[in-house]
Amino acid sequence: QVQLVESGGGLVQPGGSLRLSCAASGSIFRLNAMGWYRQAPGKQRELVAAITTGGTSNYADSVKGRFTISRDSAKKTVYLQMNSLKSEDTAVYYCNAAILPYGGSHYGDYWGQGTQVTVSS
Repeated sequence: QVQLVESGGGLVQPGGSLRLSCAASGSIFRLNAMGWYRQAPGKQRELVAAITTGGTSNYADSVKGRFTISRDSAKKTVYLQMNSLKSEDTAVYYCNAAILPYGGSHYGDYWGQGTQVTVSS
């Protein structure tokens, strides 16, 4: 079994910061790209940021310059540093990873359970 466990969400005032973490565990043979998505009420899930094993990252235009994605390959963990938060960043944030499990023949798309981020005064 493979698990992705997120932490770090919460309530923050506009202009504040939060750091999300997502740790992958279980029967992992190889971990490829990791990323963060978010889904606000009544909206579709959207990509926030993603990072390859080599450290190449990409961001949604709405978060460029404010959010930073990073990863610690040894810990199988991806982070999302969120600064200058706005009310429109309020959403459930989901971790995503491409993982080849032990004994598997192809990479699977795995998701965390989600963590709520609320930006409000």
